[in-house]
Amino acid sequence: MTDVKNALGIQSYCFRHFKENQEVIKRLKSCGVDKIELCGVHANFTDENSFDDVLKQYSDGGVEIVSIGVQGFNDDEATERKFFEFARRANARFMSCSFGIANAPKSIETAEKLATEYGIKLAIHNHGGYDWLGNSAMIGKVFSQTGENIGLCLDTAWALHSGENPLEWVEKFGSRLYGVHIKDFVFDRAGKGEDVVVGTGNLDLPQLLQKLKTVSFNGYAVLEYEGDVENPVPALIECVAAVEAA
Repeated sequence: MTDVKNALGIQSYCFRHFKENQEVIKRLKSCGVDKIELCGVHANFTDENSFDDVLKQYSDGGVEIVSIGVQGFNDDEATERKFFEFARRANARFMSCSFGIANAPKSIETAEKLATEYGIKLAIHNHGGYDWLGNSAMIGKVFSQTGENIGLCLDTAWALHSGENPLEWVEKFGSRLYGVHIKDFVFDRAGKGEDVVVGTGNLDLPQLLQKLKTVSFNGYAVLEYEGDVENPVPALIECVAAVEAA
């Protein structure tokens, strides 16, 4: 089972204001963590000539790339194969993903084939009430038609946005839960979410961590805080402390 506190990382999108990977690494380490889910802001997952340089920077910086994403899959095998090549070279076991509705289920079929070939598990990212995969019913439907190489990256805040309880998602999808974006929202009267330090909004952080233990969670866990774009480190330090305290 993954010890979330010791395995905790950060989604690189939190540092999207900083385009150079050395700047990302510096800020990541200043938060007290050394693991990252790398997104497309900080690596071009379709340019194989750039892979070695990016990977060397993170390796030399003492940072483990635990996942990449969120990667969109649209039944483009030649392009999507490059995503897996990067993840393989990074020794990442997971990739968070989304699937285009226009060409599903073919996009899912192609992605699942590549996941099986590369031995890398895909984790569907639920992206809220406006996403066709943002609710537990559709996630469950996809899982009923796919094998274990397709699972879930549970974004706790976006589950709340969908009007669902992320703790129930952990219980329902425990065996297919491969990643967690630990993220928290408060909502205005129009239902728009605003990022806050985890555990200070609508997310019951201690219960989330307890539920992950209950299902013997063995995936990756990253913080995601999208506020304070130009200076996210202070809030992220608070997020790390909140997870440790919980």
